[in-house]
Amino acid sequence: MSPSRSLIGQPLFEAGPGFQSQRAWFDALVEAALPQGARPLVWMVRDGERPLLLLPMLSGPGRRLGSLTAAYTCQFQPLAAPGTSGTALKEAGVVIGNACRAWPAATLEALDADWPGLPPLLAGLREAGVVARRFTQFGNWHQPVEGCTWEAYLATRPGSLRETLRRKGKACNRDASVRFEEVRGGTGIGPALAAYEDVYARSWKQPEPSPGFNRALLHRAAAAGALRLGVMRVAGQAVAAQYWVVWRGIATVLKLAHDDAWRALSPGTLLTAHMIRGLIGEGGIAGLDFGRGDDAYKQLWADGRRQRIGVLLANTRRPGGALALARHDAGTWLHHIRKADRQHQV
Repeated sequence: MSPSRSLIGQPLFEAGPGFQSQRAWFDALVEAALPQGARPLVWMVRDGERPLLLLPMLSGPGRRLGSLTAAYTCQFQPLAAPGTSGTALKEAGVVIGNACRAWPAATLEALDADWPGLPPLLAGLREAGVVARRFTQFGNWHQPVEGCTWEAYLATRPGSLRETLRRKGKACNRDASVRFEEVRGGTGIGPALAAYEDVYARSWKQPEPSPGFNRALLHRAAAAGALRLGVMRVAGQAVAAQYWVVWRGIATVLKLAHDDAWRALSPGTLLTAHMIRGLIGEGGIAGLDFGRGDDAYKQLWADGRRQRIGVLLANTRRPGGALALARHDAGTWLHHIRKADRQHQV
C-alpha cells in the first residue's frame, strides 16, 4: 500500500456516509471556509492500482495538520472503498500514520464514535508510531421516520410541542399575510438566500465564522438536487429561514434562524414543522438529522443522540508532538477533576 496526493480516487467521495462526504461539500469548504494560510491536502491510500481510502486533510500555518473540517461539519469520516476489511483499514492506518509523522501532531474532528472502521484505523496509526487520543466533541440528534406519516411522527413528539403547533398554527391559518416558501434550485435561490441572510443578521445568533460558506454550499446542494431552503414570511417580510440537505434518505438541517421580534408567533417552530411535514410527505426520507450540537430545542424533534469525537494524533518523537500530547492529557485530567468536584458538591 502507498499514499498519494492525487485526486484520481474521486469515486471514493461517493463511498461516504452522507452529503458531507461528497466532493461538493469539500469544494464548498475549500472555497469559503478555509482558515487563512491553510490549504487542502487529500491523501489517498492505494492497494496496488485500487484506491482503498481517501482522507481529506487540511495543512495550516505553523505546522498544523487536521481533517478537512470546519464549524459546519456534522460528520467527518475517512472514505474507504466499499467492502474494505478491518485488516485493510489497519494497514491503511499504518500508511496514514507514516505520512502524519512528518508533522508534530494532527487532529481528526467530527468522527462518529461508533464507526466500525475507527478501531482498526487507529490501531494502524499506533502501529506506525503515532499516539492516538480520543476526545469528546459534540452530540448529533436524529430521528427515524421511514414509513411514518406526519401525523404518526407528530404523535411521538412532546405534548408541549404539539400544543404550540396547534395554537400558533391556528393563528397563522387566520392570517392571510403568513406564507411559507420552499426553494430547491433555479432562480428562486437568490431571493430565498437573501431572505435567509437577512433573518440570520436579525437573529440571536453569533456572526458566521465563514460568511461565504452558506452561499457556496447552497448552490452546490441545489445543483445536486439536495437542497430544501425554507422561508416563513409575514406580510412579505422574512421572519424565519432554514435549510436542509437531503441525501440518500437522510434529511439534515444545517442552519436555521428566526427574528426574535416575532417570537410570539413561534416562527422557527412553525417553519421547522412545515419543512419536516414536507420532507416526510415527499417520501423516501428514512431519517431526520439535526446536525451539530446539543441545543435544547432538538430534543423536541428527535429522540436519538450520537456522539461525535475527535482524535489527537501525536508524533512524540518531535518536541511539538510531545507538547501537544502533554497539553491534551493535562486538559483531560483537569476536566475529570472539575467534573468530580461538581458531582461532590451536588
